[in-house]
Amino acid sequence: MVIFQVDPQHQLAKKEIERGQSLEKIVPKRMFFTRGVGHHRNKLQSFEIALRDAGIEKCNLVTISSIFPPNCKIISKSKGLDNLLPGQITFVVLARECTNEPSRLISAAVGLARPAAKEHYGYISEHHGFGQNARQAGDFAEDLAATMLASTLGIEMDPDKAWDERKQLYVMDKNRQFTSSSIAKCAHGHKAGLWTTVLACAVMLVS
Repeated sequence: MVIFQVDPQHQLAKKEIERGQSLEKIVPKRMFFTRGVGHHRNKLQSFEIALRDAGIEKCNLVTISSIFPPNCKIISKSKGLDNLLPGQITFVVLARECTNEPSRLISAAVGLARPAAKEHYGYISEHHGFGQNARQAGDFAEDLAATMLASTLGIEMDPDKAWDERKQLYVMDKNRQFTSSSIAKCAHGHKAGLWTTVLACAVMLVS
């Protein structure tokens, strides 16, 4: 017969977690954008090199979805990278694309739309694909984020109109103003057939 002994400290911790006493709500306070590109004969290593190019290779990345937190401050990439530690659990909204076809154009982008009222939340969107340059990919990601936020603010955005036209709807509406931006990275597939990976991401900092 096997007898299992229960650590009383473990049991106490378990009860605290069940009561929600030892877990804080994680709401990021700062965010920064970064991007990168990598080439290698192995697909995974091309991604690793792209992460190095972006400066976030030392972190354990956890991908999250599309909400920009209220009162979150956007900081510079250099300041953001200074706050990262090796092995740190780091939340990111990540877009990535890869190819081993020579000269094939790939892109990855992240778009942000945030209300003028900082106490309200915004939206972040990711986009990746083929055949788009950085400007096109960035505009598409920005459009996605803006469209999602506009719907929560009651702004009707005609999908048949050009992005520049629709952008004026929320820029000019003084009662429901919000701003949008994006970051994108594109590259052509390596001429020697190496794997090429591009990425763009919004990196969340909880402190």
